Amino acid sequence: MPPFRAPAPLFREPAGSPTATTALAPDGSTSYVYLIATVAALGGLLFGFDTAIINGALIFLKKDFQLSDSETEWAASSILFGAVIGAALAGWLTDRYGRRRLLFAAAALFTASALAAAVPRTLTEFVLARLAGGLAIGLASLLVPLYIAEIAPARIRGRLVTLNQLAIVTGILLAYVASYFLADLGLNSWRWMFASAALPSLLFMLTLLLVPESPRWQLGQGREAAARRTLTRLNGPVAAAAEAEEIQGALAAERGEEARLRQPRLRQPLRIAVVLAVLQQITGINTILYYGSIIFTEHSGQSAASAIGANALIGGINFVGTVVALFVIDRIGRKPLLLLASGGMALALGALVVALQLHASGPWLLGLIMLYVACFAVGLGPGVWVVITEIFPNAVRGRAASLATVALWIACTLISFTFLSLVKAAGLSGAFGLYAGLSALTFVFVWRAVPETKERTLEEIERTWQ
Repeated sequence: MPPFRAPAPLFREPAGSPTATTALAPDGSTSYVYLIATVAALGGLLFGFDTAIINGALIFLKKDFQLSDSETEWAASSILFGAVIGAALAGWLTDRYGRRRLLFAAAALFTASALAAAVPRTLTEFVLARLAGGLAIGLASLLVPLYIAEIAPARIRGRLVTLNQLAIVTGILLAYVASYFLADLGLNSWRWMFASAALPSLLFMLTLLLVPESPRWQLGQGREAAARRTLTRLNGPVAAAAEAEEIQGALAAERGEEARLRQPRLRQPLRIAVVLAVLQQITGINTILYYGSIIFTEHSGQSAASAIGANALIGGINFVGTVVALFVIDRIGRKPLLLLASGGMALALGALVVALQLHASGPWLLGLIMLYVACFAVGLGPGVWVVITEIFPNAVRGRAASLATVALWIACTLISFTFLSLVKAAGLSGAFGLYAGLSALTFVFVWRAVPETKERTLEEIERTWQ
């Protein structure tokens, strides 16, 4: 399979000539690091928008196509099947062809999916369009935090990777706001909801042309001159030289013992990453993000407009919680935030189960769901992505993180694809009771198994497993 090639003048890095890294900022500029992380995080924004836009659209799509409950689950979950495939391919492809080229491919898929999902005549055509969007999400969900982790200095790496989660929840919030304003267009409003993702997708594609390739990937490919230029722009010349030597030393050690995922020293980080990724999803967050409108209309007696408005409030809480995480994750650390989040989620869901059993009013339902989402946003949302992208050695980071990301999307798909059936069988209180128990299990796992990685370089974390 030949490598994906973007326009040659934009991706070529001839010796002695300026690269894309010279276009944006002076040597060692922190603002430059933030700028390229922000560009990459546009992939996270599209990830959030594309997954959440179904929430508001589903009410109108269900009526327009006269969908049954099982068909509604297909419509809501089809994007997740594509995400599983995209995440499975992302690790191998990015280790071979680089981070930036695969991000560019994801941007192209986002654009195509947005346009195709707006014009289907049948459910099958809609599902195929969403599958393409899922491929983009699967690629972006791995590549964006991975790329940011590899270009970020250790002192602000947690904050910058959390920037991706902030972009995701911003995309979710924008999807809810877009749904709210476009809902007045009538039964076909769902088409405009999906089409609205095309413009940010094009923006992502264009701005990616300005950012550099990951210096760690470049060094792994023997492109030392290009990697040193990138590291100089990121950290300044003195720090760049030291970091290049540290990365090369780690890569040489990995080559000496053969960089394969079945190395004994990779078992523990793989177990931590995969289990944490699965737990993030099976605690139920995406049942709120995908089916919130149906929960509020069918279980709280709200109108479609009120339900979409409630979703916007939830999106706002998700955004605020992630902003808080952005400022504290490099101060407090990953593990304390994960513990705070999982414990708070278990308590909020437990209280929600009691409220449902007592037939509490709609405001109680909304308030407890908002508390649950806030706890997730502060810790489990950003923290899991930070840990997944930090704990693996350089030579296998793409493939290893891909395994964890695939596990995450499989868990997300199973939860989303079975939610309406679970509610039908066990009731809403039964479903949230299950998620409360799984949140408590997450607390125990984090307490016992997850290490703290705050303020450590990726190479220092790698030495933990040797």
